[in-house]
Amino acid sequence: MAKGAFDGLRVVELAQWVFVPVAGALLADWGADVIRVERPEGDPYRALATQGIGTDGGGVNLSVALANRGKRSVALDLRSEAGRAALDRLLDTADVFLTSFRPGALERLGLDADTLAARYPRLVYARGHGFGVRGPGADRPGYDSSAFWAQGGMAHVLTPPDRDAPIGQRGAIGDRNGAMALAFGIATALLQRERTGEGSVVDVSLLATAMWTLSSDVLSALAGGRPRAATGREAYVNPLVGAYRTSDGRHIQLVFLESDRYWAGFCRLVGRDDLAADPRFADLRARAENRDACVDALEAEFATRTFAEWKELLGRIDAPWAPMQAVEELLTDPQVLANDYLGQVEVDGGPTYSLPNVPVQFNGRPADLRRAPEHGEDTETVLLDLGYTWEQIAELKDAGAIP
Repeated sequence: MAKGAFDGLRVVELAQWVFVPVAGALLADWGADVIRVERPEGDPYRALATQGIGTDGGGVNLSVALANRGKRSVALDLRSEAGRAALDRLLDTADVFLTSFRPGALERLGLDADTLAARYPRLVYARGHGFGVRGPGADRPGYDSSAFWAQGGMAHVLTPPDRDAPIGQRGAIGDRNGAMALAFGIATALLQRERTGEGSVVDVSLLATAMWTLSSDVLSALAGGRPRAATGREAYVNPLVGAYRTSDGRHIQLVFLESDRYWAGFCRLVGRDDLAADPRFADLRARAENRDACVDALEAEFATRTFAEWKELLGRIDAPWAPMQAVEELLTDPQVLANDYLGQVEVDGGPTYSLPNVPVQFNGRPADLRRAPEHGEDTETVLLDLGYTWEQIAELKDAGAIP
């Protein structure tokens, strides 16, 4: 494995489910030694059945693999004095403490930010949460479907107004976006520590992640608007920005934001010079004023060719457009393959499987993906590294501090 940007840094992760563990996986992708502390019964995410990629997958638990790749797993009962003492010894070696536990739980464990900052002045303390660490919702449990999708405005904005119920959220979409922000915050805090010698506290909430994702809509609301998904003809403010249906029921997305720049060339490409010469469509303003007629003409034209024919034809013009692909089509997309956006995990004596790669690449290379650990797989190894003897490890087992 090539040397990573975070080689030599240790992250102690006390987190469950997806949001914060994915941030740890991203740090592990770039070389950090991420030690995942799980309770003796394991992260409940390990038992989740979802979309055929969890415990219902019949093979590798790909959900857990994506969220925990490249880490080591230690099982500790933090309710026991011995387990809590083992965590303290682990924190003595840490550069980053990464957690998804709520403020109340962290205070009861003596793991709140003030306590650890006083004990470890160089420690980067990073926490991911649902609703922020202040205010009446600070100690509420938060998942991405509640804090990000529901309260964060995503469901409202994306649900067409003619639907009786909100559209459903895709799995962990807020979690993985929040994880990118949290990993960025940790990297920033580590750089600051290099310059100042001091650690800091990093906070990312799923609620704030939703608001950042919806920045354009938030700005509209601040200006007095009421953002909501545009549907039908109202979505085509510029007729050259929109999705058009092909003869075989697929769609092509045009994004001709500078429509005057592309209109004449597009008309020539499709053999419709008459549209370019039509005074109703002469420029951006004229096409907006005659929006319905322009959309009608484009819909009729797109209905004359198949999805494959449109892709081949539009490939000849230097203009922004894209086919509306199904997720399964991404697996063979030439751009995905050429840029290594899917990575391979090779397991000694086990199956090889693919995972989405971290979107960031250094020097034209993606991260080298490593498998996720089994629950508690590295407990004894890590404890030995911390100076425990085999006799002391046996005592921890007898005391129930480790499984």
